[in-house]
Amino acid sequence: MKLNKILKPDGQVLISLLVVLPSLILIVAAYLSLSANSFSLSRQDQLHSHAQLAADAGADYAVEQIKADANWNSTSGETELHNDGSIKVTYSATSVDNSPSSKTVTIIGRSYWPADSVNPSSSVTIKVDLRPSESGNYSVVSGQGGLIMSNSSKITGGDVLINGEITLSNSSQIGLSNESANIDVANQICPIPADATYPRLCNAGENDNPISISNSAKIYGTVKANHQSNGSGMSNPGLTASSGVTPQALPAYDRDAHKAAVATTITGSAASCSGSQSKTWAANTKVTGNVTMSNGCQVTIEGNIWITGNLSVSNSSKIKVADSLGGTQPVIMVDGSTGVSLSNGSKIVSNASSTGAKLITYWSSASCSPDCTDVIGTDLNTSRDIRTIHLSNSSEGAQSVFYARWTKLHLSNGGQVGAVVGQTIYMTNSSTVTFGTSTGGGGSTTWVPSGYRRSF
Repeated sequence: MKLNKILKPDGQVLISLLVVLPSLILIVAAYLSLSANSFSLSRQDQLHSHAQLAADAGADYAVEQIKADANWNSTSGETELHNDGSIKVTYSATSVDNSPSSKTVTIIGRSYWPADSVNPSSSVTIKVDLRPSESGNYSVVSGQGGLIMSNSSKITGGDVLINGEITLSNSSQIGLSNESANIDVANQICPIPADATYPRLCNAGENDNPISISNSAKIYGTVKANHQSNGSGMSNPGLTASSGVTPQALPAYDRDAHKAAVATTITGSAASCSGSQSKTWAANTKVTGNVTMSNGCQVTIEGNIWITGNLSVSNSSKIKVADSLGGTQPVIMVDGSTGVSLSNGSKIVSNASSTGAKLITYWSSASCSPDCTDVIGTDLNTSRDIRTIHLSNSSEGAQSVFYARWTKLHLSNGGQVGAVVGQTIYMTNSSTVTFGTSTGGGGSTTWVPSGYRRSF
């Protein structure tokens, strides 16, 4: 019987290995490469996060140093924040004075891997802008008419002095949860009704709880108010004293000296502008009659101005403070019965030194108006309800002071202002006092953040 010979497939196995093995190697290599890339990306993300945290820590440190010493200018090289032998994290910070009212701090956060590397593996640069804030130097000061806030109006910086009372409603707010204010309320609005002795401090039982807060309105700050026992709606820390607040006179201004310094007189018609017109008002100019600025025109002021009538600025028109004034704030004194009106996006524009203007109205119901040296009794009680300054529809003056000497100031429908003073201050809608400047007076200066941004 004949047997068939069985062949061994040794060559076929070798061929299979030669085909499959490279594929397996490629698959493993691709997997290892993907794992390596994922690890690298994960490591880079981690290093970037370390650098970001270091930059934030450096910003906190630099701001605290400048608050303690306004002349502080930099860290001594890189400050080590973390080093576990594998990763080292540092920050450095430098401060530059842009102007008397502006600083910029540049902070660089760096991470090193391995820890002994000469060059950082990741870095993040941020810039923090600072502005000065003066304690005892208020952003809001009112007389006996007090402060009335509604809708979403806000006072986001500076201290508040109210000789009368405060009424907050809707979602209005004084102070910030992370930056509280000092609020003093004297309750000097008695007798009620007013007579010749008005105003005087109210006695216990005459006008208790001069602060009224309703809806979701809030006060963040240290509150002191004569005869106030209700601390609801106040925090950080809230109501701390129910007595001891002394009434203070509104900021003084030398009206007579302003008038005596007049060097040029022009008419209201000559001072007015419209459309694409641009005009310049020289320092120490007296304008007789009413001034109207409309439809986007611009006036540059080179110093103090006295307007015997009213000032109306509308439809994106601008009053610009001349750069030549540097840090000297010009004063626009307005005597007319309707005072100052800014509407529809009109602005007071600060100069290159971040200096705005001060606008003061002097009208009152007294027979001596507008040249009264003092207004008391029923004349003051009546005057506090007369509006002589009105900013509406996104009009603003972020570093300017608006001052209704004997009357009411009204902010409505958005727009930011630096500081406000008036017998009565009425804020509605989304109007905001940012403390871009001060109402005047003395106090210690500290620097607070006004901006934060990444630098690429």
